[in-house]
Amino acid sequence: MASSAIAETDLAVQAPAPGAPCPLDLRAVSWRELDTPGARLAWDALAACTAEPNPFHESWYLLAALRAFDPDGQISILRFEAGRELAGLLPVQSSRRYYHRPIPHLASWVHPNCFLGAPLVARGLEREFWRALLKWTDENAGAALFLHLSQMPLSGPLYEALRAVLAEQDRLAATVHREDRAMLASDLTPEAYFEASLSGKKRKELRRQFNRLAELGEVSMTRTTGDGHLARWIEDFLALEHSGWKGTNGSAIASHQTTTRMFKEALFGAATSGRLERLTLILDGEPIAMLANFVTPPGAFSYKTAFDERYARYSPGVLVQRENLELLGKPGIDWCDSCASADHPMIDHIWRERRPIGRLSIAIGGKVRRTLFALLVKAELRRNPAGLAPIA
Repeated sequence: MASSAIAETDLAVQAPAPGAPCPLDLRAVSWRELDTPGARLAWDALAACTAEPNPFHESWYLLAALRAFDPDGQISILRFEAGRELAGLLPVQSSRRYYHRPIPHLASWVHPNCFLGAPLVARGLEREFWRALLKWTDENAGAALFLHLSQMPLSGPLYEALRAVLAEQDRLAATVHREDRAMLASDLTPEAYFEASLSGKKRKELRRQFNRLAELGEVSMTRTTGDGHLARWIEDFLALEHSGWKGTNGSAIASHQTTTRMFKEALFGAATSGRLERLTLILDGEPIAMLANFVTPPGAFSYKTAFDERYARYSPGVLVQRENLELLGKPGIDWCDSCASADHPMIDHIWRERRPIGRLSIAIGGKVRRTLFALLVKAELRRNPAGLAPIA
């Protein structure tokens, strides 16, 4: 592989100065080519200078997911270089089916435990990245009718750069799905935010629930970073989540060996990279609610939470989320993505801000292919709810 490790003193990939030539290149490589110490160092350097953080595409998480879910190496990585340094990265795959229809297309690769599909792109090179990516898809379309990007933020520098490039190329694209999920972003103190989010009656009820819980034994809350006792914490989390409704319906992490493997590897990777924060609500020495955050300045991601359903009447999940509001006072953190589904019954009542996330379909290839795509996307938008439309 042509890439080399980036020195610790030169972590930022600089955008080219106006008028200054900077060789740009984008190519597809096997993800295994990036699973080397030198490649991971360059990858981590890229993550430190992105316009928008995405922990799910950082080396410690994406490699864990690929090892678990793609052992045969079918997924490729689009590797974008500026001046021979890694400046952008996105996992992609060729798919013969578009959800339930036999429609071949190129797609960004996501999995059920990936809550953001935004590429990692060096700050200042957003437009260059999208131009290179679209050129690559035009030249490597194969049987694919279009490019599909999942779990994309519908605001921010990456999205605005994509819109600008689509406009300059007069390239048809559409938002084919959109949802607004809970986000935490405020200048208020944690206590002031909590008071503004919940009525006095609800706050009184939570105090009553905490007092009733304390009558059962000693209650404490811990906040931990690093990998101290992490193996035990992971086992406790997996058992706690599996003991509830997710275990019953087979959607708990511990329900499948692949997700268990990915979770363990990713959390140790996050801890080693200084990305992990853990909250635990404890009753008489046993965890009854647990939460894992990925801290990726200037943002954070509330990755996974679990609680003991035997204590549901005391709202342990809400109590641990109440403690999680301390993120508002954490230096270097301006916001936190809940990673929750839209209209989540619990977090939507506490976190008042919203982050728009969607799926985008984009025309690629020549005239005939783009004509077919235009007909396809027109039919899809007609079936979808109002508010979805071509990207302008």
